Amino acid sequence: MPPGATAPAPKLVLASTSPRRRELLARIGVAPNRLAAPDIDETPLKGESPRAYVVRLAEAKALAVERAPDEIVLAGDTTVAVGSRILEKPADEADLRRMLGLLSGRRHHVYSGVCVVGADGKARTKVVDTIVGFKPLSASEIDWYVASGEGMGKAGGYAIQGRAEGFVRYLAGSHSNVVGLPVFETLGMLRSAGLPLPSAADQPGAPLG
Repeated sequence: MPPGATAPAPKLVLASTSPRRRELLARIGVAPNRLAAPDIDETPLKGESPRAYVVRLAEAKALAVERAPDEIVLAGDTTVAVGSRILEKPADEADLRRMLGLLSGRRHHVYSGVCVVGADGKARTKVVDTIVGFKPLSASEIDWYVASGEGMGKAGGYAIQGRAEGFVRYLAGSHSNVVGLPVFETLGMLRSAGLPLPSAADQPGAPLG
């Protein structure tokens, strides 16, 4: 690089094809330069805690993506836990009913692991925990939600940004974490990795990239 030249700004790679994560980033004016879909085994290990599970998967996703020297990789993984029990995406409607029955009338944890691989190639990971409490769900409410199809493909079998928000009577922590990416913590990690980010003085909605 010639003397006095400025190094080009790093580019952001989102190691996810989740529309929810892209939407959350877009709300704060961040647009990934490219998307990557890491292919990893997401099966929990025997005896693995929910917190350890999301850390392992977030790191595995981030490190599975090929990264150019001028790229920063962001990956995340979110899971729902009732006690130490990990609720993955429901396999079918019967599994979804089982999950909603477990969540009914009680509090549960939503854990997200966020991993950022910076220009130095080092993976930095953080875990965010949000506590969510559901109202007691009647059989007809469970039938209504299952019929909507919204819970399929979602960790824990529900989407807080959709119809399931009507079930939530208590929430402590990050709402965006439950959607799929804790925005506040993610911004701090990207900033620390050297990604130029919009400031409060910038116009809202201005994309990065």
